[in-house]
Amino acid sequence: MEKDEALALLHVHVKADSLRGHCVATAAVMKGLAEELSEDSRLWEIIGILHDIDFEEVGEDMTRHGPAGYAILKAAGVADEIAGPIKRHNHLLFSGEYTTPVEICLQVADSISGLVIACAYVKGGKITEVTPKTVTKKYKTASFAAGCDRSRIALGDGLVPRERMYEVAIREISAVRDQLGLT
Repeated sequence: MEKDEALALLHVHVKADSLRGHCVATAAVMKGLAEELSEDSRLWEIIGILHDIDFEEVGEDMTRHGPAGYAILKAAGVADEIAGPIKRHNHLLFSGEYTTPVEICLQVADSISGLVIACAYVKGGKITEVTPKTVTKKYKTASFAAGCDRSRIALGDGLVPRERMYEVAIREISAVRDQLGLT
């Protein structure tokens, strides 16, 4: 699967611009983390794009989130190397079961992308003004971007030092800032 195919499939199943933006941001961070770990950045970016493909379909039923995405992807002929991590990414169902770098980094990227973007909003939407120091400070304030699960970000500490995670996330989100409405 290529990136443009993943984006087209996402657009079939996800209508909300905010959720599409979240998927783009998560994909950007996944790509950067893959490069950092000498993994397949193209594959990881596609996983990031598609990770919430079922979110609108399942609505409030978080017991279906992930497995429903897997079913959508398998019906579309998507390989298990993409669909598998997506099936298992719902931390409410699979918390504590992440062992592979791709699974761990999907947890990190899913949360850190929101934290970094929230930091940019505080700076008037200027991602260029967000630094690792900014993110570190806001990480420590639980009420800031409260939906960004800090424990999921911490899962990556064994793979990439935290400050480096922030650098990667800021750099990669900066690269897609136009798609996210940031400057």
